[in-house]
Amino acid sequence: MEWLLDLGYAGLFIGALLAATILPFSSDFLLVGMLAAGGNVVWTVVVASLGNWAGGMISYWMGRGGRWQWIEKWFKVRRETLERQKSRVDRYGAWLAFLSWLPFVGDLFALALGFYRTNVWQVALFMLIGKTARFVAWAFAVEWVRPLFA
Repeated sequence: MEWLLDLGYAGLFIGALLAATILPFSSDFLLVGMLAAGGNVVWTVVVASLGNWAGGMISYWMGRGGRWQWIEKWFKVRRETLERQKSRVDRYGAWLAFLSWLPFVGDLFALALGFYRTNVWQVALFMLIGKTARFVAWAFAVEWVRPLFA
């Protein structure tokens, strides 16, 4: 991940984007690393948020491109299971996008929201808010702890 930090804000954007797809990667470490290296707090949060949001929306569109028949055929998931999952996604709707920053399940939420055709505009807005809130929290934590090591 260090090579991404060597690219500066572009590396942060790329890393945050990749971390929000199905790749096992941590955008949190990149954000903390950028701040520790002296990155501007506001720019770091903005770039990380936009990159992570873009990656989450890629996952959404990947899910949107999926078909029930493919899931049934290739993954051997029964239609009843898909309908049960759809009712859960429908119950919470785009609100699940607020939680797309969570490790492991966040990517699945983004895929499911796309797969079950949840409103793209609501998903995009709620996902951006959720991911930004996470990075703001990390930035506050780093800035609060930084004086202890100065």
